[in-house]
Amino acid sequence: MLSGPEAVAADPRPAAPLRGPAGGKTMPGGFHTSCPLILASASPRRQRFLRELGLDFTVAPAAVNEQHRPGESPREYVLRLAGEKALAVAASRRDAAVLAADTIVVLAGEILGKPADPAHAEAMLASMSGRWHEVWTAYCLCRQADDLLVKQAVQTRVLFRPLTAELCRAYVLTGEPLDKAGSYGLQGRGGFLVERIEGSYSNVIGLPVAEVITDLLRFGIIAPHI
Repeated sequence: MLSGPEAVAADPRPAAPLRGPAGGKTMPGGFHTSCPLILASASPRRQRFLRELGLDFTVAPAAVNEQHRPGESPREYVLRLAGEKALAVAASRRDAAVLAADTIVVLAGEILGKPADPAHAEAMLASMSGRWHEVWTAYCLCRQADDLLVKQAVQTRVLFRPLTAELCRAYVLTGEPLDKAGSYGLQGRGGFLVERIEGSYSNVIGLPVAEVITDLLRFGIIAPHI
């Protein structure tokens, strides 16, 4: 899961578009960008989603205050963070479209952050055993040049299988959950924890791809590459 500033260092170089076997001209298929596109996130998973669609973009992570405000709902919280991250980067690149996102895990109304240590991760996993929880990802798309500002929050419900203390510990010992909100990664070894999903799979990993692509197409930021 993703939440807050990512621990992985961002590559400042433009992400590579899809290319042929010999590294020659860009292959048809997927999408291409119609204006400069900046991803305001260091998340390798979000970057991978965009690369697999054939998009050319640069990475510029945004640092904002991620403190949860009293009375703020999970939806309001992620929408605010996504918006603040996008606007922070867009301020210095008026011509570019900026895409930012934020993801949180919510169990019975409580926002679950990243675990403080392995014992905390085990306790967090045990609390979700056999229960439904929510994953919220909000994204913001903005461009200062024409005052474009679009925000959307997407919710996915996730059901964990019943977990024994041994299963929780075995997973934590892999090290995978220690940098993830909710203490698991659906796209990795943590996939065995999940019994059922209602909603977007990619949303749980960090980006609701269908919704994001719809808005990128709608505002002419990308186009089919044919």
